[in-house]
Amino acid sequence: MGVIYNLFDVVGRILIAAMFLQSGMSKIGSYAATSHYMVAKGVPSVLLPLVIIVEVAGSITIILGWKIRLFALALHLGGPPVPLELRRPDPSVTFMKDISIAGGFLIIFAHGAGGLSLDTRRGKPRRR
Repeated sequence: MGVIYNLFDVVGRILIAAMFLQSGMSKIGSYAATSHYMVAKGVPSVLLPLVIIVEVAGSITIILGWKIRLFALALHLGGPPVPLELRRPDPSVTFMKDISIAGGFLIIFAHGAGGLSLDTRRGKPRRR
């Protein structure tokens, strides 16, 4: 059964990182348009290279499983807190969010609930 958990862990990481990788790559492909869009919304375009680096590098490190906690936090801080007016309406975003949610559930399946949950006995997670 350990192989299944490891497989789901890797597939989950790929799926959850896919949205950010696609987003970063699309910003590279439409750099000027994204820069103008940011400025129009009152965000300095000088931040765009940082956003691209975090999205692309962060996604790759999560997929590879290297420095995963650091980049997961960086992607989280760059994701949900971004004001809604900065988000571009794009049909592919909804699909990529669904893919990312599926990845998150696979990771939860692979790792379980963790130490602070009802699935623990005397502070230790139950074995799989």
